[in-house]
Amino acid sequence: MIYSRPIRIEFNHCDPAGIVFYPRYLEMTNSVVENFFRDVVDLPFEVMMARQEGVPTARLEFNFHAPSRLGEILDWRLKVARLGGAALDLDIEAHGPSSHRLTAALTVVYINPKGRPQAWPDEVRQRITAFMEAK
Repeated sequence: MIYSRPIRIEFNHCDPAGIVFYPRYLEMTNSVVENFFRDVVDLPFEVMMARQEGVPTARLEFNFHAPSRLGEILDWRLKVARLGGAALDLDIEAHGPSSHRLTAALTVVYINPKGRPQAWPDEVRQRITAFMEAK
Protein backbone atom coordinates (compact mmCIF):
# COMPACT_ATOMS: atom_id res chain seq x y z
CA MET A 1 0.00 0.00 0.00
CA ILE A 2 1.05 3.59 -0.53
CA TYR A 3 0.72 6.40 2.04
CA SER A 4 0.17 9.69 0.25
CA ARG A 5 0.45 13.25 1.53
CA PRO A 6 0.28 16.48 -0.48
CA ILE A 7 2.66 19.31 0.47
CA ARG A 8 2.45 22.78 -1.07
CA ILE A 9 5.79 24.43 -1.82
CA GLU A 10 5.96 27.55 0.32
CA PHE A 11 8.20 30.61 0.26
CA ASN A 12 10.20 29.22 3.21
CA HIS A 13 11.11 26.14 1.13
CA CYS A 14 12.66 28.16 -1.70
CA ASP A 15 15.88 29.91 -2.60
CA PRO A 16 15.81 33.44 -4.10
CA ALA A 17 15.06 31.96 -7.55
CA GLY A 18 11.83 30.38 -6.23
CA ILE A 19 13.17 26.82 -6.50
CA VAL A 20 13.12 24.44 -3.54
CA PHE A 21 16.43 24.58 -1.65
CA TYR A 22 17.41 20.90 -1.44
CA PRO A 23 17.71 20.65 2.41
CA ARG A 24 14.00 21.58 2.58
CA TYR A 25 13.22 18.29 0.82
CA LEU A 26 14.69 16.52 3.86
CA GLU A 27 12.31 18.46 6.12
CA MET A 28 9.36 17.54 3.89
CA THR A 29 10.48 13.90 3.87
CA ASN A 30 10.58 13.91 7.66
CA SER A 31 7.07 15.41 7.70
CA VAL A 32 5.81 12.56 5.52
CA VAL A 33 7.43 9.97 7.82
CA GLU A 34 6.10 11.71 10.95
CA ASN A 35 2.56 11.81 9.56
CA PHE A 36 2.81 8.17 8.43
CA PHE A 37 3.60 7.20 12.02
CA ARG A 38 0.66 9.30 13.25
CA ASP A 39 -1.92 8.30 10.62
CA VAL A 40 -1.03 4.67 9.85
CA VAL A 41 1.10 3.31 12.68
CA ASP A 42 -0.85 5.17 15.41
CA LEU A 43 2.43 6.03 17.12
CA PRO A 44 2.83 9.81 16.99
CA PHE A 45 6.27 11.28 17.50
CA GLU A 46 5.09 13.16 20.60
CA VAL A 47 4.09 9.84 22.21
CA MET A 48 7.50 8.36 21.44
CA MET A 49 9.24 11.48 22.78
CA ALA A 50 7.20 11.38 26.01
CA ARG A 51 8.44 7.79 26.45
CA GLN A 52 11.99 8.88 25.53
CA GLU A 53 11.82 6.62 22.47
CA GLY A 54 12.03 7.54 18.82
CA VAL A 55 12.70 6.58 15.22
CA PRO A 56 15.84 8.44 14.16
CA THR A 57 16.99 8.16 10.57
CA ALA A 58 19.91 5.76 10.24
CA ARG A 59 20.24 5.91 6.43
CA LEU A 60 19.13 8.43 3.84
CA GLU A 61 19.62 8.49 0.07
CA PHE A 62 18.14 11.03 -2.34
CA ASN A 63 17.93 11.29 -6.12
CA PHE A 64 16.68 14.59 -7.51
CA HIS A 65 14.90 14.41 -10.86
CA ALA A 66 13.50 17.91 -11.47
CA PRO A 67 13.20 21.20 -9.58
CA SER A 68 10.08 22.20 -7.68
CA ARG A 69 8.82 25.77 -7.59
CA LEU A 70 6.96 28.05 -5.24
CA GLY A 71 3.22 27.33 -5.15
CA GLU A 72 3.35 23.82 -6.61
CA ILE A 73 1.75 20.97 -4.73
CA LEU A 74 3.87 17.84 -4.52
CA ASP A 75 2.24 14.45 -4.03
CA TRP A 76 4.48 12.57 -1.60
CA ARG A 77 4.16 8.77 -1.65
CA LEU A 78 5.61 6.48 1.01
CA LYS A 79 5.95 2.72 0.66
CA VAL A 80 7.35 0.34 3.29
CA ALA A 81 10.18 -1.58 1.65
CA ARG A 82 11.12 -3.78 4.61
CA LEU A 83 10.19 -4.24 8.26
CA GLY A 84 13.06 -5.56 10.36
CA GLY A 85 13.47 -6.29 14.05
CA ALA A 86 14.06 -2.64 14.97
CA ALA A 87 14.50 -1.04 11.53
CA LEU A 88 12.04 0.13 8.91
CA ASP A 89 13.13 0.74 5.31
CA LEU A 90 11.00 3.29 3.47
CA ASP A 91 10.85 4.32 -0.19
CA ILE A 92 9.49 7.79 -0.81
CA GLU A 93 8.73 9.64 -4.03
CA ALA A 94 7.52 13.17 -4.68
CA HIS A 95 5.62 14.01 -7.85
CA GLY A 96 4.80 17.48 -9.09
CA PRO A 97 2.09 18.60 -11.46
CA SER A 98 4.02 17.53 -14.55
CA SER A 99 7.01 15.46 -13.45
CA HIS A 100 8.64 13.16 -10.92
CA ARG A 101 10.70 15.35 -8.57
CA LEU A 102 12.63 13.07 -6.25
CA THR A 103 13.16 9.57 -4.96
CA ALA A 104 14.34 8.85 -1.43
CA ALA A 105 15.26 5.66 0.39
CA LEU A 106 15.66 5.78 4.13
CA THR A 107 15.90 3.59 7.18
CA VAL A 108 14.54 4.56 10.57
CA VAL A 109 15.36 2.60 13.71
CA TYR A 110 13.09 2.27 16.73
CA ILE A 111 15.15 3.17 19.81
CA ASN A 112 14.73 2.89 23.58
CA PRO A 113 15.36 5.64 26.17
CA LYS A 114 19.08 4.80 26.14
CA GLY A 115 19.25 5.43 22.38
CA ARG A 116 19.71 1.76 21.53
CA PRO A 117 17.67 -0.19 18.96
CA GLN A 118 14.69 -2.04 20.37
CA ALA A 119 12.17 -4.43 18.83
CA TRP A 120 8.97 -2.93 17.48
CA PRO A 121 6.07 -3.42 19.93
CA ASP A 122 3.73 -6.17 18.70
CA GLU A 123 0.82 -3.80 18.01
CA VAL A 124 3.08 -1.45 16.01
CA ARG A 125 4.54 -4.36 14.02
CA GLN A 126 1.00 -5.59 13.30
CA ARG A 127 -0.11 -2.16 12.00
CA ILE A 128 2.94 -1.79 9.76
CA THR A 129 2.51 -5.36 8.46
CA ALA A 130 -1.18 -4.75 7.75
CA PHE A 131 -0.27 -1.58 5.83
CA MET A 132 2.34 -3.48 3.80
CA GLU A 133 -0.13 -6.24 2.94
CA ALA A 134 -3.07 -3.97 2.07
CA LYS A 135 -3.87 -3.65 -1.63
